[in-house]
Amino acid sequence: MSLSKISQRLYSKWNIVKVSSLINTLPNVPRRVFSSSDTNCARKPDWNKAVTEAEKIVGYPTSFLSLRWLMSDEIANVALQLRKLVGSNHPLLKTAKGLFYNGKNNMQAWGLIVLLVSKAAGQAPGMPDMEIDKAAGVLHSQRALAEVTEMIRTSHLVHKGLVNLQPPIVVDSPSDMIFGNKIALLSGDYLLSNSCVELANLRNQELVELMSSAVRDLAEAEFVGLRDLQNAPLPARPKSDTKDYDVLIADNIEPLAVGEAMGNAKAEWTVRHILNAGSLLGKSCQGTLKLAGHPEELQRQGYLFGKHLALAWQAYLDREPFTPGSFGSFSLISAPVLFALQHDPSLYDFIEKGLDNVEDVDYEQVRERVMVGPALELTKNLQNDHSSAALDMLRKLPDSDARTALQNIIAAMQD
Repeated sequence: MSLSKISQRLYSKWNIVKVSSLINTLPNVPRRVFSSSDTNCARKPDWNKAVTEAEKIVGYPTSFLSLRWLMSDEIANVALQLRKLVGSNHPLLKTAKGLFYNGKNNMQAWGLIVLLVSKAAGQAPGMPDMEIDKAAGVLHSQRALAEVTEMIRTSHLVHKGLVNLQPPIVVDSPSDMIFGNKIALLSGDYLLSNSCVELANLRNQELVELMSSAVRDLAEAEFVGLRDLQNAPLPARPKSDTKDYDVLIADNIEPLAVGEAMGNAKAEWTVRHILNAGSLLGKSCQGTLKLAGHPEELQRQGYLFGKHLALAWQAYLDREPFTPGSFGSFSLISAPVLFALQHDPSLYDFIEKGLDNVEDVDYEQVRERVMVGPALELTKNLQNDHSSAALDMLRKLPDSDARTALQNIIAAMQD
């Protein structure tokens, strides 16, 4: 590569850094409420420490925001185009900010978890030395799968930044919104297409089928239940009959039975977030064990670990907007809201005001009603149940630094 080409790419990388700095100073970028991984939540010091220590175990940070990706022309061009959106109200800016700043909601940790599971489980006997990254203790294919996981998740979040501009919706600065939609659509498609290429290069048909089903689940999550005009999710009307609903099916390639869960607080929350998060992380953990040649039973345990970890993570995030002193909007399909609706169905009258736009909901009244009932305690129990289930799966792996790092990440989510 010529010196001029390297200089040009370094200049592009500097532009990315400048974009992130500009985004960080925006005072009034509106917060679009999503169900997972894009909520602003307070950090605990031991979370950052747990992630930092875990990254050392697998060699280096796993995020696609590594030098290899920052130096690519396509990513640099997207960053340059993002500068044109600074000062507008496009939700893509919120997603872009999440790519640069850490916290419990960062998508970088997803690839990290996949690599930690890879290292904790090791490889089956007879794996060729050429396939193993000796420094990190994982297979090269497992590292590629971790990057695929991050790309799929990030492309999903970027695509969720699209704004509905169809009449009768009226927005400020429609030209900025149209331009932002083009960037969100094309950059999300770019990441998703690259993840498909990386996945195909692994030359494992069963893994391709498994990860394809995870992408299907992410897409299905965007069509579950009621939506406002901007596709923000609304909860189903609570049912009086709350019979148990088993969302674990024998073959996790098959779609979940969604309809039966709607209106049942725990079942609805579980189905929504398995589709939106648990499926991808669980199947990535299952896939990385498949690449290492482990038996199907251990692969199944890997899926359950990833699923329970994602759900525990989501339950923790759902509790954050209901801490004392909190204000502003929050997800209307979070566990505390769904449990509060089950406890007091009259709360649904406030939710129905958001059928056209979730911003029409009186969030402070909903927050007050949620905080006086049993919903927060039920959400805490839900988080503890999934955390305990994830830890139970971990105990089936041999003791190692990687397993300890995963345990520390789970512990960092606890009160």
